[in-house]
Amino acid sequence: MDGALARASAAVWADGHVLAHAAAEGARGQAVALPPMVADVLRRAGLLATELDAVAAVVGPGGFTGLRAALALAQGLALAAGKPAIGVTTGEALAAALPDAVRGSHPVWSVTDTRRGRVLLERLVPGAWAAEAMPQAFTLDAVPHPEEPTLLVGDAAEAVAAASPGHGFILMGLALPDAAAVAAVAARRLSGAVRMLPALPLYVEPPAVRLPSSELPHA
Repeated sequence: MDGALARASAAVWADGHVLAHAAAEGARGQAVALPPMVADVLRRAGLLATELDAVAAVVGPGGFTGLRAALALAQGLALAAGKPAIGVTTGEALAAALPDAVRGSHPVWSVTDTRRGRVLLERLVPGAWAAEAMPQAFTLDAVPHPEEPTLLVGDAAEAVAAASPGHGFILMGLALPDAAAVAAVAARRLSGAVRMLPALPLYVEPPAVRLPSSELPHA
């Protein structure tokens, strides 16, 4: 499942393909949309949550509320089923949605808008299912230039490409992750083909959340 950005989505994956899928666009409301969506795809796939081999969710980068809602639901289902909860990054999910032949011959860079004046950059080498390292934060004008033609995905892709014209970025028109691609990465993690990642929130920068004044720490 995914609630990281401006979409909520859920999918059931088995034997290399999606059995059921649902999605709803919107920058808010993932916490409300995901539980019935997950119930719906399980029903259409003819499965109980306890019959799953694993549960996967996007861990970030993304919005605080949507990430936490998806991860809490994933962890709860996994605990009830006694099965692993697997994490997939936003960049990994976006890269997995690209055609194999295309991403197999080019690096993939995923850029997520923090809405705080920066973008978070994830890099995958050609053909990789896992990101090279933790996402890095850059201001728009400081995003590095690739050394070779590079596929650019994510909700900040158009802004990054516009800020660096002629520097080898290839816009793929793919802005938001989707649960079907999340499942493709998670299945490889479950099989051991890709290193495991826990279903825990991935914060590159502190969440933009203020504590009430009564809860602020005292010097």
